[in-house]
Amino acid sequence: MSSHGRRLRPPSGGTPPADTARVQGDQLLFLAPLAHEAALRHQAEFPDEVERYGAAGFAWCVHDLQYVLGWAARDEASPGLLERELAWLTRLLDARGYDIRRLARSLELLGDVVAERHPGADDLARRLRAAANGV
Repeated sequence: MSSHGRRLRPPSGGTPPADTARVQGDQLLFLAPLAHEAALRHQAEFPDEVERYGAAGFAWCVHDLQYVLGWAARDEASPGLLERELAWLTRLLDARGYDIRRLARSLELLGDVVAERHPGADDLARRLRAAANGV
């Protein structure tokens, strides 16, 4: 995911605040690898983004999906967090001309990756897939 048709710069400044999350009790998830895998799947479905956004577009996709995954994991303890943060991200990307249907698909892909890699995190995967419907 990224925002403009012009070449982007890679994400700068801070990295997503969470590297790991505990979900459904004690299950530890490493967020960056999950976001990376979902971004690879996103890129495979939308290869035009490579030409349109360059390598930085992939970096932004991983960055954004790691944030989303962190929000979704924290949503268990702070209900509504994922919905609020995704509403903000959706407005931001939409204002920059990004096709929001692609954001929704990325959330589905992220849910798939979580379900495949962490079968015990099915609530998290469901939250991500449900969030895709709300985008």
